Amino acid sequence: MGNDTGRIADAAQLLAAVEKEIHRGIVGQEDFVRGLLVGVAANGHLLIEGVPGLAKTRAVNLLARICKLDFKRIQFTPDLLPADVIGTRIYNQSTASFETSRGPIFANFVLADEINRAPAKVQSALLETMQERQVTIGKETIKLEPPFLVFATQNPIEQEGTYPLPEAQLDRFLLKLVVTYPSQEEERAIVSMVIDEERLPAVGDLLDQEKINQIQKATRAVYIDERLIGYVTELVQATRRPADFRLELAQYIDFGASPRASIALAQAGRARALLDGRDAVTPDDVKAVAHAVLRHRIIPTYYALAEQITTEKMVDEILGTVKVP
Repeated sequence: MGNDTGRIADAAQLLAAVEKEIHRGIVGQEDFVRGLLVGVAANGHLLIEGVPGLAKTRAVNLLARICKLDFKRIQFTPDLLPADVIGTRIYNQSTASFETSRGPIFANFVLADEINRAPAKVQSALLETMQERQVTIGKETIKLEPPFLVFATQNPIEQEGTYPLPEAQLDRFLLKLVVTYPSQEEERAIVSMVIDEERLPAVGDLLDQEKINQIQKATRAVYIDERLIGYVTELVQATRRPADFRLELAQYIDFGASPRASIALAQAGRARALLDGRDAVTPDDVKAVAHAVLRHRIIPTYYALAEQITTEKMVDEILGTVKVP
């Protein structure tokens, strides 16, 4: 246990340094930045939603610069093909044979920019890579080198020319982070920062493959009590059987969250505790990540959409009703 405590403290200290380094190029957005670090620590893919201009891509770029890893950015467009993402087989005339040409998905960090602009066929090409962390091209299956994380961004307000992500793919994202507008003071600081220097600031190389592996091992060493595991599963069960928990949400929820949500709550809760340098998960850690874990996994009914009952409100009600151990 002493070994684990030291490992957790070291990982927390390193992540605190990374967070500070990211804020050299990002003003405010503390919850968003911590969400990125939770994803890295918990080894989970992230869906990032926000209107244009809120530094979604900038933050991921900064994180990639801090990590000495292979980073690729894919700009999703309606004319993109699956082969443009995962690669394809090409004929080499000099050797008179077919060879595998690897696509940009072969990287440690992949930024899928405006993922909802690509059609379903392209989005589905990511399913195997995100879940199995491998790519199949023709008859060849290639394992992706860890760590492998997808950071996907999408714009919530522009619907023309976009393709909503299928539920099966949404479920593969550990968290959905919602980026909001900055305050007036933060926006002043942003303007001052960018007009002086438009390029990304120089940042230190704080993380590499081995250090990220150590952070993820430290996250798995964070203790989560059986009672908290029960609490996690009750939160997810409440999205499927709200009446059993005295919640009047049945008319608003078409489908509740899958068991992946329970796993994600436990993983993200551990990562959240690690960020604060603690070796055990508390109910507050679970509550802190609940919205990011559940908001994209609850499918609302048409009645909920008509009444403007958002998944955020549903999660608020679930957290306020389900008994904390």
